[in-house]
Amino acid sequence: MADATLSPLVRFRRGFFAENAVFVQVLGMCPTLAVTNSLDGAITMGIATSFVLLCSNIVVSLLRNLLQPHVRILIFTVTIATFVTIADYTLKARFYDLSVKLGPYVPLIIVNCLIIGRAEVCASKQGLPAAVMDGLGQGIGFTGALAVLGTIRELLGAGTLLNARVLPELTRAADGTIEQIGWDPWSIMIMPAGAFITLGILMGLANWIAGRRKAA
Repeated sequence: MADATLSPLVRFRRGFFAENAVFVQVLGMCPTLAVTNSLDGAITMGIATSFVLLCSNIVVSLLRNLLQPHVRILIFTVTIATFVTIADYTLKARFYDLSVKLGPYVPLIIVNCLIIGRAEVCASKQGLPAAVMDGLGQGIGFTGALAVLGTIRELLGAGTLLNARVLPELTRAADGTIEQIGWDPWSIMIMPAGAFITLGILMGLANWIAGRRKAA
């Protein structure tokens, strides 16, 4: 939302639900669908995206009076690419296993519509406090949405959270009889179809809650 009358605090809060990037704005679908088969991957992607979003919002806001219409998208892209490179190399240097798990999706943050969209509608038109709070709110909302998806998909698909066993494991004997009662993983949940199913259900729930709020 580009409304200049909104206070920084309101901008911050709207990123959680009212303008949630995943469930309301339907932005950043590539990482949302691709990396949420595990909670650690979802959280890592959310934090990396939030870092890039916040830093790019700050830079764009500081440069907003110097931006020319015909080069603004180029400036946005170069700014975003700079911070994506920092995030990507930091992950490779300090969290290599997670970097391998996320694969090409960290570099692809460059083309995440959420980041360039917030630069366009908020950071390039508002002062630094509004840009910072908008970046923080949108980043937390995006990370939270990915974490919810990652929790559901990993729990139902593997019976684990953060790679630690949560639901008891179902074991069978050679003849197929159950030796230990436990959770029989839904393999579909860690596959692409599981991402679409889970996202669709959560988006429907978000729309239902938003409708109830309007009617109240």
